[in-house]
Amino acid sequence: MGDSVSSPSDFCGADGAKRFHGRSLVVMTELGSFEIALHEAARETCDYFALAVQAGVFHNGSVFRIVSREQRGNDDGCPIDVVQVGTKNGLCEDRSIVTHEHSALTHIHHRKWTASAARYAPGELYHSFFICLKDEPELDYGGNRQPDGQGFAAFGQVISGHEVVAAIFDRAESCDELARPIRIENITIKKPSGVNPCIKLG
Repeated sequence: MGDSVSSPSDFCGADGAKRFHGRSLVVMTELGSFEIALHEAARETCDYFALAVQAGVFHNGSVFRIVSREQRGNDDGCPIDVVQVGTKNGLCEDRSIVTHEHSALTHIHHRKWTASAARYAPGELYHSFFICLKDEPELDYGGNRQPDGQGFAAFGQVISGHEVVAAIFDRAESCDELARPIRIENITIKKPSGVNPCIKLG
């Protein structure tokens, strides 16, 4: 177990740059754990979240939002099914500007189990990400979920613990912001196991 968790120096290349793609995030919740493989095509987005994990930003965080088609029905022009992870500050978390690595750049599309960065304006992130429970093409570049048509920056894929993500989604309430958030116990960064996970592109 000790061999699988990386220290900060493990991520530095010869140029000293952080390189988190190829690693994974292990998200431990009160309902169980799931693992997200980070994709090299979205390097800046991967670095943004991995550095936040290293800094302990998600301490006391939660799954604080679950958006479902059942909640919105026909009132939502682009209904989606996602679970959203964030810090203790939720939607009020401080914002950062990061290159907007949308699907037209990375070719990572919003399919079932895709992990993607929550945002305000394109590239305006706030230490929150979501997992798709279905294929969600309206979240890709050119989709209609956001009026600007820029889509969201997908950066990884759930490769284990799918049943945990599904169980979390089953906790959806009548409103998308949960009255009873699901506690995040820890998030860690894991070294690759030697087998590259298959993340479907294009």
